[in-house]
Amino acid sequence: MRNVSGHGQKLSYYDFGHTTVYASRLDQRFAYCAYVPDDYEEDGDKTYPLAVIVHGTERGMQAYRDAFADFAEANGVIILCPLFPTNICFPGDLSSYKMLRAGDLHYDAIMLDMIAEMQEKYRIEGDRVMMYGFSGGGHFTHRFLYLHPERLLAASIGAPGVVTLLDFDHDFWVGVRDFEKVFGKPVDLEAIRKVAVQMVIGGDDLETWEITITPDDAWYMPGADRAGANRNDRMRSLKQSFEQHGIQVRHDIVPGITHDDHELIGKVKDFFAETLGAIRERS
Repeated sequence: MRNVSGHGQKLSYYDFGHTTVYASRLDQRFAYCAYVPDDYEEDGDKTYPLAVIVHGTERGMQAYRDAFADFAEANGVIILCPLFPTNICFPGDLSSYKMLRAGDLHYDAIMLDMIAEMQEKYRIEGDRVMMYGFSGGGHFTHRFLYLHPERLLAASIGAPGVVTLLDFDHDFWVGVRDFEKVFGKPVDLEAIRKVAVQMVIGGDDLETWEITITPDDAWYMPGADRAGANRNDRMRSLKQSFEQHGIQVRHDIVPGITHDDHELIGKVKDFFAETLGAIRERS
């Protein structure tokens, strides 16, 4: 039985509730924190689904952990929030994690190993997780879905500024024609169809200053503007590319909201709760 006022048996006091921050064992440049529900007992037998919340460019991992704590308690879920710091690849590097790979650096492998750490420490239910990311985290989430659909129960894609369409006529990052060459693994559409997918965005998320890619940008390639000018345009294009391949999408547009997910997170929680409810009904 856990002593909530002190340490556990093998786990520290700091491994429960709003946990401390841990360095990734695979690469100590990266870190994560978690939320573990109050009823977690080391010697119990209850298992907990894992939800991974990926920060945007602001790197607010602890704020996301705290924002999902009520959902974790209400639904018996453990929350994992990674941190991919700036300046990893070069001074001023804000965005390399959003594309999953940067040379020999595999952000997806770091993410998978953080999940493995959680599975070794806690009783995590199954091998598939729920994932939500907003803005830069939305970049990461939809590309992670393409690369590792077999590891996801649900993917909630929040307002990414730059999208990779499920388009087999254009190379990555605009499309996925050369995806296997880039990542060593083809896009598995059948596996993606088995993942519950949400796209969530504010109805007034129309600014373009941060997301317009010009020929001077490092990410520029032909077709860089083909998904549309603003985040709502691009999300509609992303949704259409999913649906063209038989992938169902829940599309939540919250009226009156700009590029801020404080009012969107409730929709994500609803989506995750519905996903878990459907799974529990089947079991």
